Amino acid sequence: MIIFDNITKRYGSKVALENATIHIDKGDFVFLVGPSGAGKSTFIKMILKEIEPDEGKLIVAGRDITHLSNREIPQLRRSLGVVFQDFRLLPNKTVFENVAFAMEVLHHKPRVIKRQVPQVLELMGIGEAADKFPDELSGGEQQRVAIARAIINNPKVLIADEPTGNLDKDTAWEIMQLLNQVNLRGTTVVMVTHAFDIVERMGKREVEIESGHIIRDTKGGIAADV
Repeated sequence: MIIFDNITKRYGSKVALENATIHIDKGDFVFLVGPSGAGKSTFIKMILKEIEPDEGKLIVAGRDITHLSNREIPQLRRSLGVVFQDFRLLPNKTVFENVAFAMEVLHHKPRVIKRQVPQVLELMGIGEAADKFPDELSGGEQQRVAIARAIINNPKVLIADEPTGNLDKDTAWEIMQLLNQVNLRGTTVVMVTHAFDIVERMGKREVEIESGHIIRDTKGGIAADV
């Protein structure tokens, strides 16, 4: 599903990633961990094609995306869902409209949107909040909306960038259970986090980056093939 093959990225004299090689299979749930500045953001931005590698090959969803033209990038991103720490909901749109917007930009028919949005809101446990605005919701509810928006188009890969960073411990665990449900439905999940209690409790695959190098790749405490 995602293959980094000897990927190197430099910002001037600073090496963000060096000879990074990793295979993430379809249906994996991977925690990306490491200190600030280790290279985690670069790893994610590579997948989203926000930045280009200096060396190596990158495959996402079975496609070599190492050197995509600008017109090809939107097509790649349609196969990806992204959830951020700060939710990034549209404040002047209702919950329904926030999620529907992700379908509208792909020109889905209104009847399809009307059918699918309530289904994904129910999956996220916020069906009753469809007509509310973001500022009427708790942080946990806003993150549920953000996840609903990210998965409404059935992405092959879900990128979650510190999705529990602004939430209390109990709410964070509720969000992790939802992400686990998304994963069990077949979506590959790559999550950046500093919440090591969550990582330990989930028992999923962990990839640790330090100073631009992948120094550990374990699955449930067992070393995985790199």
